[in-house]
Amino acid sequence: MAPNTIPTAVPVAVEKDNKRITTGWTFYDWANSVYPLVITSSIFPIYWSSVVKEVTGTDSGKTPVDFLGMSIPGTSLQNYSVSAAFLIIALISPLLTALADFSGRKKLFLQVFCYIGAASCAGLFFFEPSTFTLGVFVFIMATIGFSGSIVFYNSYLPDISSEEKFDSLSARGFSMGYIGSVVLLVLCLILIQGPTLSGTPLFGLTTAKATQYSFLLTGLWWAGFAQIPFATLPTDPGRPAGAASDSGWVLNGFRELGKVWEETKKQPNLKRFLLAYFTYNMGVQTVMYVATLFGSEELGLDTTALIITILLLQIVGILGAYLFAKLSERIGNTRALSWAVFIWMLICVAGYFVQAGWSFYALASVIGLTMGAVQSLSRSTYSKIIPENTPNSAAYFSFFDVTEKVGIVIGLVVFGGISQLTGGNMRYSILALIVFFILGLYFLLKLRGRKLREDAPGADGALPGPTPAAPVGGRPATIQ
Repeated sequence: MAPNTIPTAVPVAVEKDNKRITTGWTFYDWANSVYPLVITSSIFPIYWSSVVKEVTGTDSGKTPVDFLGMSIPGTSLQNYSVSAAFLIIALISPLLTALADFSGRKKLFLQVFCYIGAASCAGLFFFEPSTFTLGVFVFIMATIGFSGSIVFYNSYLPDISSEEKFDSLSARGFSMGYIGSVVLLVLCLILIQGPTLSGTPLFGLTTAKATQYSFLLTGLWWAGFAQIPFATLPTDPGRPAGAASDSGWVLNGFRELGKVWEETKKQPNLKRFLLAYFTYNMGVQTVMYVATLFGSEELGLDTTALIITILLLQIVGILGAYLFAKLSERIGNTRALSWAVFIWMLICVAGYFVQAGWSFYALASVIGLTMGAVQSLSRSTYSKIIPENTPNSAAYFSFFDVTEKVGIVIGLVVFGGISQLTGGNMRYSILALIVFFILGLYFLLKLRGRKLREDAPGADGALPGPTPAAPVGGRPATIQ
């Protein structure tokens, strides 16, 4: 072998719809979904607010804190930290996924980002007022690990499943994530709030220390259960022998990225869907990231009410993922997505008027119902649009991931900016998100009635002329 030749994996035929493989794949959702629930949505945001209050000596998490010489409201700093992490991933993931596709190391990249995220979650055990600045960077690394691993995980869906099962398998994965994260959240809550018979905290821990241990448990859960998909997911074949050149990993990665970019230019439906996904998902993800802060700072909900709400979101999310998967079988993916996005428009209006009490729980139930639906259907719809059996699945999903991450960055910056301009009033920020959903619905409607997959790559990765879409159920596949 020439010194600079990139070693490639031996091509291995992957059996689609293999129960062992698909079940193992869903367990990564079980493993990593504890991050968005415990760290993004529930325990960590509440803990973040308490640390900000202690750092500033005030009773509000909105109070500006000193961070690297800048005075930033505590709630906005958390949003900006997430935005920074996603921006980093958006910049590096296209190159990394192209390298992974070319070299046959998709699973390795998944593992690396998984361990970065899990180790950083565990590192939040040391996050306290005296380590506030360092803790912010550890939080950013946890977010990078989570978002970086997702792109490689999602790219396995078209590799291991037949197209007619994309929707149901994607929904199953999200449902596994909801269930697993709820299990860990309950365990963490028992640790944090469960009193012993004597009325003292469990194991003699203070609430703050028990909360820090919950971050450690999150990292251990994530890394531990990830061993199931790592053991069952197939080896990525990479390029055939002789496909590698002497130009090195990085240059070949850029070449692969360039190939995929040229392919996407010839797939108008893919571009239309990415544009729709970029806009409506911008709103969905922003709401999910700020929901806990909105409840605590805007509505004044106590910790118990917030946790009940978050558990409600997860449970209803399971139902929503399956219901909309069934709906997509009857009316088509984009029609089902369009209904979900329309409901999100109504959520924005309701969010402006919502008050603590029954109206808040009712709104949370609707959010949970459509939250899982949008995420699950978006992933499976994209899998149906990209070229069938493409060797560049990870690179294709990097465009999906970049679209999501850039959208989240813009959404959180817009949300934080409007909140900052209105004196910390998040209601105006929630209402403003309706613009993203209106645009998303408009672009989704432009996809209705079109063929699902217009082009497929040739053996050398070049796109031939338009070919008929693969039949599903005896009829040409279409987006409806």
